[in-house]
Amino acid sequence: MTPVLLGRDLHKSYGPTPALRGAGVGVGAGEIVAVMGPSGAGKSTLLHCLAGVIVPDRGEVYFDGDRLDRLPDRRRAELRRTTFGLVHQFGQLIPELPVAENIALPLLLTGRPWRGCLAAAREWLARLDLRGLDDRRPGELSGGQAQRVAVARALVARPRIVFADEPTGALDTAGGDVVMELLVGAARESGTAVLVVTHEPRVAAFADRAILMRDGAESVRSPRRVMAPCSWPSPTTTTAAR
Repeated sequence: MTPVLLGRDLHKSYGPTPALRGAGVGVGAGEIVAVMGPSGAGKSTLLHCLAGVIVPDRGEVYFDGDRLDRLPDRRRAELRRTTFGLVHQFGQLIPELPVAENIALPLLLTGRPWRGCLAAAREWLARLDLRGLDDRRPGELSGGQAQRVAVARALVARPRIVFADEPTGALDTAGGDVVMELLVGAARESGTAVLVVTHEPRVAAFADRAILMRDGAESVRSPRRVMAPCSWPSPTTTTAAR
């Protein structure tokens, strides 16, 4: 499987503190990959580099064969609106907006007609068992409901990849399982790849493959499917699986 997303030899420091020390991962189209590790291992920093939220100090990030890390801020932000989906640990919903508008936001930011955006949002409300919550504000939702809204917002634009940073970290076990079942099921149905950062083995069990990080680099790779050699400019194998 040729990766649609590839990070190679990534380094990132915050002041004198290194967060990444040569980390890398490849994600194939439609593949679900879990990045595991203890707090401070660099998991979230790796995800943010791969999603174009931050630029690594050294190393390379490719998306569809093009250097993502060399794109200007505006282009990376456009990808996060149209091609990438993001799910954060605490949802990060906009408290002033009703649920339907929170979900529709990625579509609205592209300038699409309001009515069509809200119709797409309501479809996701139905798919994620959130019917009747269109006009509620985030503060009126349970933690599990709010996180399902965040999943719907990440998927509404039919992205190529969803980046999920500890998506169940604020939920109990049952609520976390529901969110992961919905995220993984919807992603598989649409062929969307998922990169999920977690410290929970239960969450990683939903993935096709898990990578364990320590001290800013991968220490263990546990592939269930082996990726084929990458056809992009060197190396001859991906850093996610050899």
